[in-house]
Formats: sequence, structure tokens, C-alpha cells
Amino acid sequence: MKGSQILLESLKREGVEVMFGYPGGQVLPIFDSIYDSDIRFILTRHEQGAAHAADGYARATGKVGVCLATSGPGATNLVTGIANAYMDSIPMVAITGQVKSFLIGNDAFQEADVTGITRPITKHNFLVKDVKDLARTIAEAFYIASTGRPGPVLIDIPSDIQMMDTEFDWPKKVQIRSYNPTLLGHPGQIKKAAKLIATSKKPIIYAGGGVITSGAHKELKMLAEKISAPLTWTLMGIGGFPATHELSLGMLGMHGTAYANHAIMESDLIIAVGARFDDRVTGRLDAFAPNAKVIHIDVDPSSISKNVNVHIPIVGDAKSILTELLKEIKKTPNTLEWLKTVEGWKKKYPLVYENDNKLRPQYVVEQIYEVTEGDAIITTEVGQNQMWAAQWYKYTAPRTFISSGGLGTMGFGLPAAMGVKVGCPGKTVFDIAGDGSIQMNIQELGTCIANKINVKVAILNNGYLGMVRQWQELFYKRRYSQVEITSPDFVKLAESYGAVGIRVTKKEEVRAALEKAVAIDNTVLIDFKIEPEENVFPMVPAGQAINQFIGGLA
Repeated sequence: MKGSQILLESLKREGVEVMFGYPGGQVLPIFDSIYDSDIRFILTRHEQGAAHAADGYARATGKVGVCLATSGPGATNLVTGIANAYMDSIPMVAITGQVKSFLIGNDAFQEADVTGITRPITKHNFLVKDVKDLARTIAEAFYIASTGRPGPVLIDIPSDIQMMDTEFDWPKKVQIRSYNPTLLGHPGQIKKAAKLIATSKKPIIYAGGGVITSGAHKELKMLAEKISAPLTWTLMGIGGFPATHELSLGMLGMHGTAYANHAIMESDLIIAVGARFDDRVTGRLDAFAPNAKVIHIDVDPSSISKNVNVHIPIVGDAKSILTELLKEIKKTPNTLEWLKTVEGWKKKYPLVYENDNKLRPQYVVEQIYEVTEGDAIITTEVGQNQMWAAQWYKYTAPRTFISSGGLGTMGFGLPAAMGVKVGCPGKTVFDIAGDGSIQMNIQELGTCIANKINVKVAILNNGYLGMVRQWQELFYKRRYSQVEITSPDFVKLAESYGAVGIRVTKKEEVRAALEKAVAIDNTVLIDFKIEPEENVFPMVPAGQAINQFIGGLA
């Protein structure tokens, strides 16, 4: 087989059904082989869109997402999407073309050192120098991307390697001597954790994206119910525990619920599962949960004690460890008084917004929840729209909230929604967007129309780069510097692509517009003209402890 044919055959062996990408000179042999392949290829309108679509596909399905681009600018256009997947531990394989192997290092046309550029933002990357190594390299890339703490892997393939012939030799098993992730938790550590839980008076469970990656949501719910502990989650952990459950505290951190923040600060035991104590969660580190001991369950040993001192570390897969922990817990803590205290905070600091006749973004998100009966998959852009989507839609299942967490990438939501819809064609998929973020990758409307990927886009249009404006209002004396944004007529723009555009300017129009959008068998963009200076609250100012928040109404 030629190298390009080996690539396609190897992808089929890995169960790849769809790829996202863009052609170019140094991947022409691959695209010639794609012509004869039954793997579905979706031509995006920009390589960044391809990376985010592969990312969204992976988050929604749990499979490895695949994107493909040419050398030089094609490869560098993938970089933001690769970094995004890396920060959020998303399994992805990015394949790039490279100039002929004997030209590497000569500043050839459209040459870029993509393995060097992406080394800090990939779990691993490969430059294929011998066609005989290609099949094994692809098998290793998928293994690395999908095991342990998942992440993106890049394979850079020079164009002459793509055209060379060799025998196809698919490895029966992948074994990498230097890579052996720990999956089973240490039994002694699990026993210690069970004993500490039994003596706790104010336990709280803190869940992150690792719960969803591991498929540990059922075990997490069993643990919370068994020990009667309130449970909070990170942005990445949304959907890992039902938001409608009585033990649910919602999201914690900078824009988390006030009661979740109070609860974690007052707890005497934090049971962290698949979360990494990032700065958006902890606030000022030296003030974080001063009286709490910490049990930290994580597949990545480098995440444990990185930010917060951990008393009982348990390295391994969350689902496996929670299963064993549930067996070990013979005595459960008495949390009756603790739950009463938490309930008091819920009553004192509810999530609220002004319920008047104005068109407010929180109301729009609530109506999306009502109209979809909580059964949609929500993607978001980044900024205020992302936080409102996190706060006001009640997620009850994993892989239903798809958002850029660690990197905070504007322009993520629409291409991610495409990947989600391709992976879950039977689901209603909504991208909750801002008028700034949506314009970062709005060209992907063309991809949606060309491929009949019928996503729904709800733009919360306030005429500003909203989150930056909010910070300038609160901390820079309302000196609005470069945050007013001129947008196109989104309705006409949607129609020019062949999508359906709807404009909503009044509160009473929201429900009907959403019902219409869901009923239409096409991509639909709704331009909601919301209150221009609505803010996201609660908010913990930078450098403050997370129980020092700005609350109240916007």
C-alpha cells in the first residue's frame, strides 16, 4: 500500500467514521486516497473549525476525534484547537501534511516545524520518517490519545512518505515501554479514604471533567447518596451529576453559586474526583478551604497536590476507584446538621436575575431548557454566554454541556456544535453564543449547510465583548476600551448561507422563536437582542477567596 492508503486503512482499524479538515498541497496523496474511502470527510471552512469540530465530536461521543490539515499555515491553524483539547483532556488525533522529508529544515514552501510548535500542547506528537513506521505510529497515537488522562496527539506526515509503498503491517497490540497509566487505585489508600469519610462532619464532593471522561457519573451519584454529601462541580464537570438532584450545589468557583462556594470553604473534607483545583475554582489559594482535609482521585498523578495540598491521594481511573470506595464505606458520616446549613445558604443566596419585561439572557437560556425539555446538547462560545449557559440550563446527563474550559477559546461553540451533531445526529444541538465569539468562526455556517448539519445557534447579542466589558465596568471605572462591537445583520448573514435567521427583540417572542427553531429541519440562527449591560453574577474578583463574591442583580 501507499502511505496515504495505510493512513486511511489504519484509521478504519481504529473505528474512525468521520474526519474534519481542509486540503492543501502537502496532503494531496491523502485526499486522493480519501476519494476512494468510506470514511466520511467533512470539509470545514477553516482548519480551526476542523480542530474544534473534532473536539466537539470527541466530547459528545467519547470517541477519538480526528482532524486533518496541510503543512505550514494549515497546520498552524490547528494549533488553537489542539491547545483547547489539551487543556480540557480531550482525545483527539490531528494529522498534518509536511514538506518532503529531504526538504525539512530548508524553509521550503509552506514548511513549519509543527511538531516543535505543538510539543507543549500535545500529549505526544510524531514526525513519520519511514513509511514502514506509519501504521504502528497511528495505532500508538490513538492509544496515547484515549488512555490515562486523554489528550490530543499530532502525527506529521511528509508528502513523500504518503506516496511511498510498503507492506501494511497492523500491530496486534500497542505496548509503549515508557507509557503505562495507572488505572486501579491503591487498596490501602481507598481504605484510608473510607475511614476519613466516616469521621467527617462536613463532607463535600467536588467533581470535574474526569468523572465524565471515565463514565463514572453513576458511581458518583451512588457515593453522594450513600454518604449524604452535597456535591459541586467544575465547568468541565457539568452533567456528571444531575443539577436537579437535592444534593446538587451547582458549579463552584469564580462564577459558581454562592452556596457551593460557601459549602466548600466551610467543609472539613473535600472528596475531589477527576478535578484539578484550577485557579477559577480555588480563588486565592492560601484562603481556600482552610479547615478541610482532601481526598483526591485522579488518573493523572501530576495533578495531585499541584495546587492544593492533598491528604489522601488516589491515582487511577475514577469509575474503578469509586466502585471500590463504595464497597469499602461501611460506616457513613452523620451529615444532618451540615445539610441543614447548606440548605440555609441555598435559601439565602439563590441564583437570581431581574424578572421584568426586558429581554434578559438568563431567561433565554431557561427557555431553551424548557423548549428542549432538558434533552438538548448545549455547546457554548466563551464569555458571558458561556457562564449563563452553565448557570441556567439544568444538565442531568454527562456529555450534554460542551464548552472550552481551560483555554477559554472564543469561536469554539459553532464548530464544536457541528462535531456534536455529526456524532449525535438524533439530538437537538444548541450553540449558546455571544455576538463577539460567534464571529470568530461564523464561516462554519457554510459547513453546516453544505453537509446538512442542522444545529441551532442562539446569539445573546448585547453589542459588547460582554465579559471584558463587565470587568471594565466593575474594576476599571466603566472605562470601556475596545469592547463595543459592530455586528452584521445576523439574520441576513444566516440567510446568505442558506440557513434560517430569526430576530428576537422582546421577551414575549422568545418561546415562539425557540419552538420554531427546533421544529425547522435546517440550521437556524436566532439573534436575541438582550440587555446590553447585563452582568454575570455571582462573581469572585480576581485574587479574592471564593466566599468573597459580588452578588445581587445585574
